[in-house]
Amino acid sequence: MGGGGHTHFLDACFLCRKRLAGNRDIFMYRGDTPFCSEECRRAQMEADAAAERRERARAGKLTRGATTHREVEGPQERGSGSVRAGSILAL
Repeated sequence: MGGGGHTHFLDACFLCRKRLAGNRDIFMYRGDTPFCSEECRRAQMEADAAAERRERARAGKLTRGATTHREVEGPQERGSGSVRAGSILAL
């Protein structure tokens, strides 16, 4: 069986693509993601954490952005000629 293009997930660092070979340590992250060094693994962990923070912030903006028309305009002032809830308007 030749080495015809078949690659194994432990052949190269996930981040820098450096070849993982010999008796060198392989640093794993999230179960099946290999890295050549603690620095590469830490860089990926920091990138993942930043992406999660951005996603949470984006999701928070979507839920906070769902304001009603009345919330945007503000409360009605008394005596401004508007009809209040529970009032009877006679014409």
